Amino acid sequence: MNRVAAALASGVLLLGLAAHGRDRVESWITATQLPPLLTTPAVEVRARDGSLLRALAVEDGRMRLALHLDETDPQFIEMLIAYEDKRFYSHDGVDKRALVRAVAQAARHGKIVSGGSTLTMQVARLLENSGTGSVRGKLRQIRLALALERRMSKDQILTLYLLHAPYGGRIEGVRAASHVWFGKEPRRLTRAESALLVALPQAPESRRPDRHPGAARAARDRVLARLGYSREPKQADVPHRMQPFAQSAPHLAAYLHAADPVALRHDTRIDPRLQQQMEALARRAVTGQAVGVSAAIMVADHTNGDVLAYVGSPAYSARDGALGFVDMTRALRSPGSTLKPLIYGLAFDRGLVHPDTLINDAPVAFGRYAPQNFDGVFRGMLTVRDALTLSLNIPPVVLTHELGPAHLMAGLKRAGTDPVIPSGAPGLAVALGGVGLSLQDLMQLYAGIARGGQARPLTITAADSASGGARIMSDVAAWQVTHILSNITPPKGSAARAGEIAYKTGTSYGHRDAWAIGFDGRHVVGIWLGRPDGTPVPGAFGGDLAAPILFEAFGRIGPKPVPLRSPPPDTLIAGTARLPQHLRVFRSRTAAFAPDPQRPQVRFPPDGAVLRSSEDGVPLKFEAGTLPLTVLINGAPVMTTLRRREAVVHPETKGFARIAVIDAKGRSDSVLIRLD
Repeated sequence: MNRVAAALASGVLLLGLAAHGRDRVESWITATQLPPLLTTPAVEVRARDGSLLRALAVEDGRMRLALHLDETDPQFIEMLIAYEDKRFYSHDGVDKRALVRAVAQAARHGKIVSGGSTLTMQVARLLENSGTGSVRGKLRQIRLALALERRMSKDQILTLYLLHAPYGGRIEGVRAASHVWFGKEPRRLTRAESALLVALPQAPESRRPDRHPGAARAARDRVLARLGYSREPKQADVPHRMQPFAQSAPHLAAYLHAADPVALRHDTRIDPRLQQQMEALARRAVTGQAVGVSAAIMVADHTNGDVLAYVGSPAYSARDGALGFVDMTRALRSPGSTLKPLIYGLAFDRGLVHPDTLINDAPVAFGRYAPQNFDGVFRGMLTVRDALTLSLNIPPVVLTHELGPAHLMAGLKRAGTDPVIPSGAPGLAVALGGVGLSLQDLMQLYAGIARGGQARPLTITAADSASGGARIMSDVAAWQVTHILSNITPPKGSAARAGEIAYKTGTSYGHRDAWAIGFDGRHVVGIWLGRPDGTPVPGAFGGDLAAPILFEAFGRIGPKPVPLRSPPPDTLIAGTARLPQHLRVFRSRTAAFAPDPQRPQVRFPPDGAVLRSSEDGVPLKFEAGTLPLTVLINGAPVMTTLRRREAVVHPETKGFARIAVIDAKGRSDSVLIRLD
């Protein structure tokens, strides 16, 4: 009977107010202390098309989304007012006619037959979280409703209702309810959906469609019937479960909120379809991997700098020991071999080498530092193009020695990266990954190479500036690097063909990080796999783990890669023999190459010999080395299975010729002769 008593008391109060003078009533209303009216909605992260990517819950885990009246279907507003408070725009907060009717019915029947609460009174109850069954609570709602009407417009009061109305569980407000129950914004509600959302706040738990579908259906149909809408023959049933709330890009949301804790909305450049595709790909990438292995994926449009997908881990949890809360797009890791394209590009710009310059892949020492190739094999003389394609370690270290490690670090900073050197001073080990960089840093670097050597900041939000950016390398050097990387054989099973995607893989020391970074004519994609805690993943190689994921990512971006750039007009495209003399063979000024006593040696002709051309050809004599031998002239093989240590070759033209021999173990020697 408490609710009945409350209804009767409300009627008595109205009579009492009427008996008092108008001035005393106004003074009583004016003295009302209002509860806090500032409503804190969830922080929203939105995609480039305005759709919701993720919302951060407010206090007590409740989900309440910001809302303006013009973002709600007008039909829903009309139905709400017609059903709940048809004189909303004419009363002063209390509908006296409705309240008197409710009191009379309660007195006659001994129970509540019809409600007398206005939308304003319901807002008062929601703001103070007060019940409706006590006399004190009802009286407070009336007073507060009258005060609200004096200080707020009708639209402001209606907006408060739409923000606070309960819709079951921890869902507050019509916009959050529309997402949870129908998976869409409230501006697109159907008539039946609007009717359900009108009915739910009166009994949000006992009418929850997922738990009490019959009660929800009946309440919805009562709303439709009272408003004069006939039931449609194929009217949709009520939803039987809550839709998963938009929860994409959790690491991006956390980063944006930490960077600007006051902002309630972050408009990003993320492509929502691509984001979901990459999140699914990250989950698939770690399926079947060792315990604790995580993955990170980024996609950007290097033509304008927009970040289109941002995946910090496969799952935003600590499940399976993968430390999914750690954003691995920002974590500092060793980049392994992924810096080699930058080294070669800087060397091309300095005129140290050309893609078809011969360079020696042989044992070398710089004081106590003696780099080794990943497989422990030395290939001897080969072109720079092949050295990058094979991802050999000796040539880029030698080139870094010539450039100077500081020059390499300057190139990284021009690209817009933020490299960290543990020791503080860069050394030659930087060339092979001895520097801390993040996936975002590598994306920034490769985007600059893809843009013809011109850096441009990657942008995540609409407020980020994409202007500025230094030149990393010349457009010619960038094209030369791109051309080499695009002709690396794609992983087995890839739909892409050689020449379509320029990419590089990398594996850090101890198999802690597996990388693959690549680009076509528009998109740059970065893949990282490993353990966030830095423990090794035995057998993890960038080429085996990350490269297939990279090409699958490109396949999900579109049916075919965007064509790469054509060579700039001033690009020198020539084989080794046609290069200027100083570019045919790279000779380090200071690198101390250690001779291998077991390597093959060219005993005749001696290095620098001048021979007369003859129809009989040039006789060759070799010493040491493991058979069979391969003989090359100016980088082109002329014998591949030589099983003796003597041979005769016939150079096609007079002039200088580089004669090289490679044994079965990849060791080599060469001499430069001149034929007159």
